[in-house]
Amino acid sequence: MTKTMMMTASALALGLGIGAAQAQDAPLKIGMAAYGLNAEFMQLWSAAGARHPAVQSGMVELTVFDGRYDALVQQDQFETMITQGFDAIVFAPMDVEAGATAVQLAVDAGIPVVGSNARVNSDQLTAYVGSNDVEAGYLEAKAVLDKMGCQGAVVIIEGPIGQSGEIQRGEGNEQALAECPDVQILERQTGNWSRAEAQSLMENWLTSHGDAITGVIGQNDEMALGAIEAIKAAGMDVSDFAIAGVDGVTDALNAVKTGQMASILQDGEAQALGSIDVAIKAVRPDYEPMSGIWEQYPDMPWNDGASKEYNVPWTPVTLENVDALLAGRQ
Repeated sequence: MTKTMMMTASALALGLGIGAAQAQDAPLKIGMAAYGLNAEFMQLWSAAGARHPAVQSGMVELTVFDGRYDALVQQDQFETMITQGFDAIVFAPMDVEAGATAVQLAVDAGIPVVGSNARVNSDQLTAYVGSNDVEAGYLEAKAVLDKMGCQGAVVIIEGPIGQSGEIQRGEGNEQALAECPDVQILERQTGNWSRAEAQSLMENWLTSHGDAITGVIGQNDEMALGAIEAIKAAGMDVSDFAIAGVDGVTDALNAVKTGQMASILQDGEAQALGSIDVAIKAVRPDYEPMSGIWEQYPDMPWNDGASKEYNVPWTPVTLENVDALLAGRQ
């Protein structure tokens, strides 16, 4: 090999080494695909992602996508992330079945997908970081039924039909209702996670059934809060109803404090932070988690990022813990 060829080879090797180092140091592009950002819970979830230490340090360049409660919009956003060469995707799907197509597109393009908060019927996920919605559905319905003494009649305001939260919380609702066979279900209909839609439903049901309604099972807090607004607008006493929701959004925490409803806190912050840790690990195998949730929830071990499922525990909101939970929102 001539001296010139040796110099060229050395320069090439040096250039490749610098390029590899720069690639390692370049920020990872991670997308957070939320099913919709109109309501507080997904806003808290996405805001938590932006506070992840890896994002704050510049290790990760995070982009949040608003799916606008539409599975086709989410699929279009996946195609955008694939075209733009994202390194990983954190996915809160709108539809348990339709979301599988988006996951497959990303995986076929070599992009790992971590499910978060809502489930998708796909075995292609790197992992899922969320909470057990069947358990939440049972706990909220039991809170309503216990206050009713297993007597009377309920209405159920469901989540978007076909989303995993609606399916699984509904299953939990049914488990609790089976323990109170004398309780009648007067109405059940989707409120699409919307406070306004739930208020409209409840207004119609109060017109149809009046005092016959003694319990309201809202599959999320926004819808339970909508029912409360309808009851107040009808000039009725909220304390005459047993009402519960799920998520622990701020208005619900305040409503628990004043005795208007029960709620089960879903830790969306932990779901988001954990999902990003798992997503980084899928791209950089030597990564060690930077969020503190693994110490916060010792019953959910990190397991070197190798688990297929991470279940963040639920926290029933009580008069004893509500002030501390509200303080954490400041």
